[in-house]
Amino acid sequence: MFGTKIITDEQKVEGLLTRGAEEVIDRAHLKERLMKGEQLRIKLGIDPTSPNIHIGRAVVLWKLREFQDMGHTAILIVGDFTGQIGDTSDKESERPMLSEKEVNENLKDYFKQAFKILDKSKTETQYNSRWLNGLGFLEIGKMADNFGLHEFSSRELIKKRIDSGKRVSLREVLYPLMQGYDSVAVRADVELGGADQRFNLLAGRAIQPLYDQDPQDIVITKFPLIGTDGRKMSSSWGNVINITDGSNDMFGKVMSIRDELVPQYLELATRLSHEEIKTLVDQIKNSDNPRNVKIKLAQEIVALYHGEKEAQKASDEWEKVFSNKEMPSEIQEAPGEGMKLVDFITEHSFAVSSSDAKRLLDQGAVSVNDEVIKEWGYILKSGEVVRVGPRKFLKVV
Repeated sequence: MFGTKIITDEQKVEGLLTRGAEEVIDRAHLKERLMKGEQLRIKLGIDPTSPNIHIGRAVVLWKLREFQDMGHTAILIVGDFTGQIGDTSDKESERPMLSEKEVNENLKDYFKQAFKILDKSKTETQYNSRWLNGLGFLEIGKMADNFGLHEFSSRELIKKRIDSGKRVSLREVLYPLMQGYDSVAVRADVELGGADQRFNLLAGRAIQPLYDQDPQDIVITKFPLIGTDGRKMSSSWGNVINITDGSNDMFGKVMSIRDELVPQYLELATRLSHEEIKTLVDQIKNSDNPRNVKIKLAQEIVALYHGEKEAQKASDEWEKVFSNKEMPSEIQEAPGEGMKLVDFITEHSFAVSSSDAKRLLDQGAVSVNDEVIKEWGYILKSGEVVRVGPRKFLKVV
């Protein structure tokens, strides 16, 4: 589509099919097409279930960029229709339907965020409401005839819900058909997705022959990236590192992850080579303190989204605040003069509730002008700097 030269170097093709990939279907077929120099149409769909793309969801976007850099056509579908329906592939309970208004609000900046990773000039963009809005019952029935209920119900999380007596809606059964039809609409040669999407990705392979298309190959990326609290990264849990986060905040969040997660982040969240990653992982194994490697990791991630200059500034700022115990160079101001400390913490989202704020105070996690304060009713004065935990600062005005 874009007239780009196709790269067929075997080492690069092998890296494309290996790095961060958990499974490739049909690997031999796809590698043969890649080595022949065919320009393939590579599809990725993202549902805007939250306003921000986090680095866990960015893993598959970077895989799409790899295909793009090899000369293939990147097709990015924002699921404005499927986002309303809701995919529960990675959920242990039914995902509620979103309204059209909620979805449209979430997707406002999705393409802008995605183009922090993809080459905009070489990306085909689509909204899947364009074709899904017009599907009738006859068409849906035709596709549904290719699947048995037992195939859907045998999926790990669905089976777990059924066995425990939890509700599984018919809407959830229909979701894979919609994702599969997306592949028909854009004539996908390859679809990308996380391991939680395996059933949905295979649906595309089953549906395409109904429309005289060859079944797409599939590249399944490793899933999930673990979040800052040790659980899988999820916007609903707030344990995410968003690609829109400021450089200092992003750096600090990466530094807060558990040490044992560093190798996973090096592989899935950076563009470092296999050799560079191996060297850094060996450093961790041969040292009791992975701090220097974690700093390198944080710099690499921040540089991807903000540039190397900002990454170095964020690193210097982190050293200043966390190693040298100094105040940040810039502190955001917030109204709070005369307010109780417990109310200030809650009001400015440093705590999710008053009881949470009181718990933080009791634990000694709150300081004012570098002095730990445990008094719930402490009255704030203008100019005081409130610190909650290691990374959150506000100056009272």
